[in-house]
Amino acid sequence: MTGFRTPILPACIVAALAAAPIEPAAAGEQATVEAFAAWSGEGRAVQTGPKEATFVGTISGTVYVLTEKGPIEGGQMICPAIVRVNMDDGSQNGSGRCSFTAKDGAQIFAELTCTGIHLIGCDGDFTLTGGSGRFGGIGGGGRVTLRSDFRQLVGVSGGAVVESVSGIMFWPSLSYQIP
Repeated sequence: MTGFRTPILPACIVAALAAAPIEPAAAGEQATVEAFAAWSGEGRAVQTGPKEATFVGTISGTVYVLTEKGPIEGGQMICPAIVRVNMDDGSQNGSGRCSFTAKDGAQIFAELTCTGIHLIGCDGDFTLTGGSGRFGGIGGGGRVTLRSDFRQLVGVSGGAVVESVSGIMFWPSLSYQIP
């Protein structure tokens, strides 16, 4: 989660599933998809220890699901997230919660955690925690990778630095089940 990579959490895939409705989700449906989201966000980086900075913010963007004919829009995601960066070695860890909304208003909720190296990325787990409408009771998850342009950590000491960030979130194999 380079900087604010994680927050970004990852419900993008879920959103992609929710919005990929060429047909509505059916009861008892199970599938695995590959998806990604291009996102942007804003937050604050604050020095929270002698050698630690913490970024707190929200990211949002469009989720796309990959199909045989290319990516299709799956919906919109928004994820509040927190990323902690060790300013000595660049290690980072983050967590966030996401909401994905399909064009028909159905939603998928998820949480993510990840670890990585600042300015390189963050890899972790993405878990579907529920949904509404046609996604009621959805469950599942998979791995998630986050990349961002979050760089500003120098000068964080003594106050907060407002950051605008952007990046990509990728789910190589997101599995889901609808009861």
